[in-house]
Amino acid sequence: MVSAEISRSWLLVNGSHSEEFDAAAATKADQIVLDIEDAVDPSQKSAARDEVAKWLETKQAWVRINDRSSDFWSDDIDQLRDIPGLLGVMLAKTEDGSHVTETFDRLGGRTRVLALVESALGIEEAREIACARGAFRLAFGSGDYRRDTGTSVEDIAMAYPRSRLVVASRIGNIPGPIDGPTVGTSYGILREKSEHAVALGMTGKLCLHHDQIPVINEAISPTQSDVAWARTFLADFEARGRVVRDGSDLPRLGRAEKIEKLAVAFGINPS
Repeated sequence: MVSAEISRSWLLVNGSHSEEFDAAAATKADQIVLDIEDAVDPSQKSAARDEVAKWLETKQAWVRINDRSSDFWSDDIDQLRDIPGLLGVMLAKTEDGSHVTETFDRLGGRTRVLALVESALGIEEAREIACARGAFRLAFGSGDYRRDTGTSVEDIAMAYPRSRLVVASRIGNIPGPIDGPTVGTSYGILREKSEHAVALGMTGKLCLHHDQIPVINEAISPTQSDVAWARTFLADFEARGRVVRDGSDLPRLGRAEKIEKLAVAFGINPS
């Protein structure tokens, strides 16, 4: 499994559909997220939580839990705490850094908290959320954000909130943020949206179906030509004794080292 710090594809799985958990775990998704929040009717949340907790006794996954202000948050925390297979929680509708820290503390101060930002207030408070104790990474709840603000789905309209999350993540010294899902069956649109998110500095993407995983993983990974350039640059830099020739060398070195790290993690080799 790819480290969660650099994971590209995050597959959301309905927490009420326990029969799908094993199949999801067998996909090429970097991470799977069992969803006991928006995907589950309120009347079924307790049963879904039971199924998720039972599965996590022997398997591993993230869990999207209900938001801090909901009536379900405390029960989610109490039941999931100390379950061996819990890799971390995705905290829905995060709007304040205290939501992250309270969740982190209630989980024992060891479980990673991925803050899902889904509203105008959440975007406004993104820096505080990213800097909160216990914050592991940010994710963008793009659908709920559009519903909250009336923003269209167009890239130019959504560039601001995405960029806010990127900048906040850098200030908080946490990994790059995860983009929201792309709805639909067009792989061309999915690739375009994934590449646009990468261009803005995002480093992962939520997905709703296993068919989307290969497209997301490829679009967010360095290309073979990127890797070839990085390895050529690094070899040349080492051959000249790591001597800096001009002001562009250090930025290029940083980019090359990042590409090489990702290439190794994702198994990418130029043909």
